[in-house]
Amino acid sequence: QNRPAIHREVTLALLDAANDRDPVVQEQVRKSILTLGNQQPDKVLSMCQDYLLKHPKLVVGHRVVILQTIELVVKSRIDDISYPKIKSVIQLASDEMTKSKEVVPEWQQAASNILVAVGNKYINDIMEEILGKFRPGVLPHFFVVQTLANLSDSNVYGMVPFLNAIMGTMLPMLGMTKQDNMKWVFSSALCHFSESILEYLANLDKAPDPTVRKDTFSSEIYSAYDILFNSWIQSRESKLRLTVAEALGSMSHLMAHDKLEEQLPKLLPTVLGLYKKNSEHYIISKSLSQILEASVNMGSRVLETQIDGLLVALHQQICSPMDFSNPPTVKNHNEVLRCFTILANTFPDRLMVFVLQRLENSNERNRMGSLAVLRHLINSSTSIMETKRLLILVSIRQPLADHSNKVKKRVVQVISAMAHHGYLELEGGDLLVRFIIQHCALPDTYHRPPDPEEVTNEALRSMCDNTLHLFTTTVGRLTDVLWPMLLCYLTPNQYANATTPLCKSLILLANKKQTAQEPNFIIDFNAQGSFLYRCIGVILQQCYNKELVRKQLQEILIGTRHNDAIERTGVAMGIGLCASSHLDGTLEKLEEFGKSDAFRKASGIFGLLKDKNDVDVEKMKSTLILCYGYVALHAPEDKLLTRIDSDILHNISKNFNTKVKQSAEPTDVMRTPVRYLVLTTCANLMYPTILNLSCNLVTFHNLGALVGRLAPRCTDPNPEVRRAAIDCVYRLMYIQLRYEGFSLDYKDDSVEGLLDVREKLSNPDNTVLYKTCSELTKIISKRLPQQQLSTLLFMLYDGLVDSQSNCSRASSVILNTLLKNRGAGLQDLVPEMLEVLHNRLQVIGEEQVKVAIGQSILILATQHLQTVVNTLVAYPLPYDSWSCEMWIALGADSTLALQIMEMIIEKLNVMVPYVDKKESMLRPGLTKVATSQPLAMTCALREMMLNGQSADAVAYLFPKLFSALLVRLGSSVGVQLPKDLNSNSIISDRKTTNKINVANFDVCGVAVEALRILLGRAQLDALSCCFLSHCGKIKCDHFEEAILSNRAMAKHAGPRLPSIVESLCPSLCNIYECQRITVTAFFSELLNHHVVTELMILDMLMNNMMERITDTCGTVRMLAVRGLGNIAVGSPEKVNKYAKELLAAMSSGMEENDDPGKLITLEAMSGMSKILIYLDQKNVHLLVVYIFMKIKPFLENVSACKYAMRICAPVIGSEQISAMFQNHLLEEKGLHHGEFINDLTKYLVRSKSFLYYKNTHRIAECAYEFRDSLL
Repeated sequence: QNRPAIHREVTLALLDAANDRDPVVQEQVRKSILTLGNQQPDKVLSMCQDYLLKHPKLVVGHRVVILQTIELVVKSRIDDISYPKIKSVIQLASDEMTKSKEVVPEWQQAASNILVAVGNKYINDIMEEILGKFRPGVLPHFFVVQTLANLSDSNVYGMVPFLNAIMGTMLPMLGMTKQDNMKWVFSSALCHFSESILEYLANLDKAPDPTVRKDTFSSEIYSAYDILFNSWIQSRESKLRLTVAEALGSMSHLMAHDKLEEQLPKLLPTVLGLYKKNSEHYIISKSLSQILEASVNMGSRVLETQIDGLLVALHQQICSPMDFSNPPTVKNHNEVLRCFTILANTFPDRLMVFVLQRLENSNERNRMGSLAVLRHLINSSTSIMETKRLLILVSIRQPLADHSNKVKKRVVQVISAMAHHGYLELEGGDLLVRFIIQHCALPDTYHRPPDPEEVTNEALRSMCDNTLHLFTTTVGRLTDVLWPMLLCYLTPNQYANATTPLCKSLILLANKKQTAQEPNFIIDFNAQGSFLYRCIGVILQQCYNKELVRKQLQEILIGTRHNDAIERTGVAMGIGLCASSHLDGTLEKLEEFGKSDAFRKASGIFGLLKDKNDVDVEKMKSTLILCYGYVALHAPEDKLLTRIDSDILHNISKNFNTKVKQSAEPTDVMRTPVRYLVLTTCANLMYPTILNLSCNLVTFHNLGALVGRLAPRCTDPNPEVRRAAIDCVYRLMYIQLRYEGFSLDYKDDSVEGLLDVREKLSNPDNTVLYKTCSELTKIISKRLPQQQLSTLLFMLYDGLVDSQSNCSRASSVILNTLLKNRGAGLQDLVPEMLEVLHNRLQVIGEEQVKVAIGQSILILATQHLQTVVNTLVAYPLPYDSWSCEMWIALGADSTLALQIMEMIIEKLNVMVPYVDKKESMLRPGLTKVATSQPLAMTCALREMMLNGQSADAVAYLFPKLFSALLVRLGSSVGVQLPKDLNSNSIISDRKTTNKINVANFDVCGVAVEALRILLGRAQLDALSCCFLSHCGKIKCDHFEEAILSNRAMAKHAGPRLPSIVESLCPSLCNIYECQRITVTAFFSELLNHHVVTELMILDMLMNNMMERITDTCGTVRMLAVRGLGNIAVGSPEKVNKYAKELLAAMSSGMEENDDPGKLITLEAMSGMSKILIYLDQKNVHLLVVYIFMKIKPFLENVSACKYAMRICAPVIGSEQISAMFQNHLLEEKGLHHGEFINDLTKYLVRSKSFLYYKNTHRIAECAYEFRDSLL
C-alpha cells in the first residue's frame, strides 16, 4: 500500500540528487529515474515537470540533468505515454527551450532533444508548437531553428511534407539575419533539410506521399542558395564559412539543372578557395564531392571547363599527410578520393593522364598522393579502369624505381589492388611480382630514421612478405602467374633474403596444384642446360690440360642447340669464362668452328632436301658472335688489346653484315637478337680498352661516329639491345675522359647518370623511352668535344632512315636535343645540314620523324635565322615538295614565323621585281622577266602561311603582308619566268628543274596563291572568294579592273584598312609604274565606300590621290581622277569639304593633253557628274559655261549624240517627243535633219509644259550641234 509513496519519495530524492557535481553520480541518477520511468512513465514525467515548475531558479546543470532524464523516458516508453502527458511534455520542453532569449546551449539543447524525441511519433503536435514560435517576419529563437533541423534528421518522412512551408517562411528571415550564430543555424538547417529531402526522394516507395518531386523545392532552395553563396560564405568566421559550404553541397542536388549549370563556374572556384582560408578541410571536400556528384548526375557541360583547377586542388589535398589519430584528416582523405571517383566516371582519360603524369613528380608527397588515387580508382572504378589497365601497367614502372620507402609502401598497396583486379596476368605484370620479391629480400635498416613517418626496411619487407602470402592464398587467379615464376627467384643471389617467403608461397602453390591434379604441376626446366654450360666454363677455368680444354670446347660448340636462345647464351657465358684462363686456345677454337663444314650452307639439289629442323646457319653465327662478346668480357686485360682487332673484331665482321642481318629470319624475330649480340660484344670490348689507355693520348677520333651509331639503339624494341647500347655509350664516355687525361678511377657525375638512364630503358613505353633518350643526349652533349659534334650529327642524320621505327625516332630526339644544346656553334654547317635534311625527307616514311625534322629546322632557325632563310630561299624553283615542307615547318613557331615574315616583307619592298629584256633580235620591244629572289620569297611566304600555327604571326602582320603581296601581285602581271631560272641556286646538283613543274609555274600565279592563302589564314573567307573570282582578269593583264571589282575588301577588312593604307602609301612613289597603278587602283576603290570616313582615313587617301593627279603614268592619273570622283559615292557628305580640290582635279582631267584615248577626260567628266549632285549652287554657278565648253567636243560624235538624246528624252516631259526620239534616233538608221527639226518644233509648240519655256533654247542649241555633227 505504501509502494506509490515510496516510489514518489525515491523519485524526488533522485531529482534532488541530480545536482551533484560528480558526472558519475549524475549518470547514475538518470539511469535510476529511467528505471522508475519505465515502470510508470506518466507519473515520473509528471514529477519531473512539477519539480521544474516548483523550482524555477534551479541552476542550469540541475535543470539539464532533469531534462535529459525526461528525454530518456520519452525515447524508452513513447508508445506507453498518454497523449495528454505528451502534450504537456511538448509544452514544457518548448517553454524551457525558449525561456531565455540568450543562447544557453546545454540547457536549450536538452529541451530541444525532448521535442525531437517526441517528434518521432507526434510530429504534427510538435510542428504545431514549433511553428507557433516560427512566425513570418520575426527572427526565431536559435534553438527553434536547430530543433527543426534535428527533427528533419530524426523523422524524415514526417518532416519533409512541412519543409516547403518552413523554407517559404525562412527565406525572408535570411535577409534579416545579421548575427553569425543565426546565420550558422540557418545554414545548418538548410543542410539538414536538403539531406532529408534527398533521403525522402531516394526512398519514395516507403514515403507517405510518393508524388513529391525534387522540383517542389528547387525554387526555395535556389533563393536560399543565392544568399548563402553571394553573402554568407564570405564571412570572416571560419565555422560559419564551413557550415555554409556544407549546406551548399547538399543544396546543389536540389537546384534546378539550369541554375546549377549557371552557377558552377563561380561555385566550384569559391569552394576550392576555402581550402586556403580554413585549416579544417573535411567539410569542404564533402561539399565538393556533393556538388560534383550533382553536376555529373545532371550531365553538366560546364564541369569540363573546371576540370583542370579541380584536379590540381584535389591532388594537393590527397598529398596532405593523413593523421590516423585525427579523424577529420582521415575523413577528408576519403572524401577527396570520392571526388576523384566521381570525376573518373565522367572524365576518365583526363584524370588518368593527370594522375599518371604526377607519378614522375620530384616531390615525394606528390608521388604518394598519385599512388593513393591510383589505388583507389583501381578498387572503386573497376569498369572505367578496364580500358586503362595497360596504360597503368606501363606507368607504374616509374615509381618502381623510386628510392623512398614511403613511396614504395604505396606502390605495394597499388600492386595489391592491381592483383585483385587481374592486372598481374597481363604483359608486364611479372615486373610487379618481381618488385614484391625484391623487397621481400631487403636488408635491415642500420640507421634508424629520425622521421617517425619514415618506413623502415623491416616494415616494408614485412609488408611485401604479407602481400606475397596474400597473392598465394586469396587471389586465386594469380596461381598460374606465380607458378612456376617464383621458382626462378630462388637461385639468383640478389633474392637470397627472400628465400623464406618464396618457399612458403611455393609450398602453398604446389599443394594447391597437386591437390587439384593440374597438368602444369610438373615443370620442364629447359634452362638447366644453360646453367650446366656455365658450370663447365668455371671448371675449364681451373683446368691446366690445354688439349682437354680444346676438346671440351669442341664438344660444347658442336653439341649446342643453337636454335635455343637460352642455351646459346649459356654456351657463350661458359666459353667466356673458359677464355679467362685459356684465351689463345679459346680464340683458335672459335675461329676453327667458324670455318667448319657446319657453316657451309647446303647448295644445289641437295639443299632442297634439307630438313627444316636442321640447325640454322645464321643461329650458329649468332652463337659465335655472342661467344666473342663474353670472351672479350672475361679475357685477361693485358692480352685482350693485342687480339681485339686481328682475332675478335675481324671474325665478328665476317659473321655480322647486312646480308646476315637481312636473311637470318623474319625482321621481328632475328634482327633484334643479332643486334643485341653485336652490341653486347662491343660493350665487352670497350671495357678493357678503358683500363689500358694511357693518359693524354691522341684524340679519340671515332667517338662521334660510334656514339652516332649506338645512341639510337637505346630505344630498340629489344630491352637487352637497349641495355647493351647504353653500356657501350657509358664506356665510350669514359674512354673519352681517359683521352682527356682523367685517371682510371675518376667518376664523372654526368656519365654516371647513364646508369640511371639504363634502368629507365627497361620501360617499353615509347614516351618513357624517348624522354629517357633525351636525358641520355644531354649527358652526351656535355661530354662530347666540339670537333666530334658534326660527325655525330651526320651519323644521326643517317639514323633518321633506320629500318627500326623506334630507332629512327630516337635519332630525331637525340638530334634535336643536341641541336638545342650545341647548335649555336654550327653556323658554317647550317647549309649542309639543311641539304641533308632535305634529302632525308625524300625517303622517310615515318610521320613522327618528319615532324621531328621540322623541329630540327626550327631549332636551327632559332639559332641561325639569317643563314637558314638565305639557304632555303636559294633552293631551286619551283620548290619541290620537300623544300615546301621545310618552309612549312618554319611556320610552326609563331614567334619565329613573325621574324621571318618581317624579314621577307622588308626584302620584297626594296628588291627589283623584274628586269626588262629584249626577247629576240627579230622582235621589237622589251619583255618583263622576273628576278628569282623575290619570286622565291613569295613562294616561301606562301608555304609558311599554309601552317595553321602561323595564324598568330599572320594576324599580327596582316596589314604588312597584304600590302607586300598586293604590290607583288601588281609587279607580277605580264611578267615571264627567266630562262635560267635557277642559275643562282646554291644547290649545284639540283639546278636542273623538272620541266613539268616549270611549265605549271607562273610568276603571277604564285602571288595570287600567296594572297589567297593569306586571306584564308586571316579568316577573310568572303574576301578570298571574291578575290579568286577575279584571278582570271589578273592573269589577263586587267589588274586594275580586278582590284576595282574587289569591293569586298572594304566590307570585310574594315578595322585593318588604316594599317594597310599606311603600309601601301610608300609604294605610290615607287619607280615601277605597275606598283603605283596597283596602289592607286586600290585606293581609288576604297574611296567608293563610306568605311574610309568611319575609319578616319579619308584625308590620307584624298591627299594621295591629289598627288597622283600629276603622275607621269597616264593610267595612274586616270585612276586618281576616278578615285576623287568616287568620294561622291562613298562619302557624299564630304564633297563640299573638298569642293575646291575636286573641281580643280576634274578640271585638270578634262584639260588633259597627254590622253590619246581620252580616258582621263572621260573619267574626269564622269567624276564631275557625280560630285555636281552634291556641290552647293555657289560652287557650281561659275562652272556651268566651262563644263559645257568641255562637253561640246564630245557632241561632235553622231552616235554619242543620238544616245544622249534618247536617254534625255523623258526629261522633256512630252510623250510624243520621247516616242519620236526613241523611234528615229537609232544608231543604224539615217536621219533627215530638216524634217526632224520641223517635227520636233511642232511638238514643242503644242506642249504647254513649263519645260518648253525654260529649256527650248537649250534643246535648240543641242539640235543645231547635232545638225553640225551630221554635216
